[in-house]
Amino acid sequence: MDNACRGCRCLDETWVPEHRCSDTMVSRRLRFFLLVLLPHLLVDGAAARQCFWPGPPAPDDAGCLSWRVMVEANNARGWRTVPAPCVAYVRGYMTRGQYGRDLAGVMEQASAYVEQIGAPAADGLDAWVLDVDDTCLSNLLYYEAKQFGAYDPLAFKEWATKEACPGIHPVRELFTALLDKGFKVFLLSGRDEEALGSCTAENLEAVGFSGYERLIMRTPEYRGQSSSVFKSAMRKQLVEEEGYRIRGNVGDQWSDLQGDCPGDRVFKIPNPMYFVP
Repeated sequence: MDNACRGCRCLDETWVPEHRCSDTMVSRRLRFFLLVLLPHLLVDGAAARQCFWPGPPAPDDAGCLSWRVMVEANNARGWRTVPAPCVAYVRGYMTRGQYGRDLAGVMEQASAYVEQIGAPAADGLDAWVLDVDDTCLSNLLYYEAKQFGAYDPLAFKEWATKEACPGIHPVRELFTALLDKGFKVFLLSGRDEEALGSCTAENLEAVGFSGYERLIMRTPEYRGQSSSVFKSAMRKQLVEEEGYRIRGNVGDQWSDLQGDCPGDRVFKIPNPMYFVP
């Protein structure tokens, strides 16, 4: 074969001289890459970004999820009202199911702990302490109507005297289980005893909290003191003066759970509606 006949045949049956064969092969491979492989690479890359690269925050979040986590972790302290951009977020959290799921999770942990520690001692001194407001009784309707604004003692007194606070069902189930097992249950509230003692007791009774050992409320000597100081003193009295062993402590505020004699284990119920020092 003479040099003029040497070459290669293309896919379209055209004949290409030998010196252009390698260029033709490269060109065909490049077209194959562009037409067949490149689209798959682009799609896979987009999917990878979707799976592993954080997207923009939800438009209705405005950092409120981060704020709520700081509240529950006790890193955000001393705040008087829910930040204005987060009012709708807190309302949604409390009313659209997430609060209920979080609360149920806390109560599951508490119930598992009750089973773990077994029956109380025969001396009758194994006890639990439960907070009242937004632990046993819900004030969601009150705070929602106020747009989760600052605490107003006169307005709250008017609300509490109506005895209209709904019971918090998962906590009532824990309360009943504790009584059935023989634990003494003390309800410890920062409410003023003289002003709200009878209406609080009646509200608790109406929603199924009955049979507790004692309802402990704020007496005149503790007016003006923080909830943390008052509740710490009451627990210390139960332990050091009356001989009780606090096996568990449940509350929606960190001030319910810190200080002297907090208990063998504490359980924090979520509450982004207000802060009590």
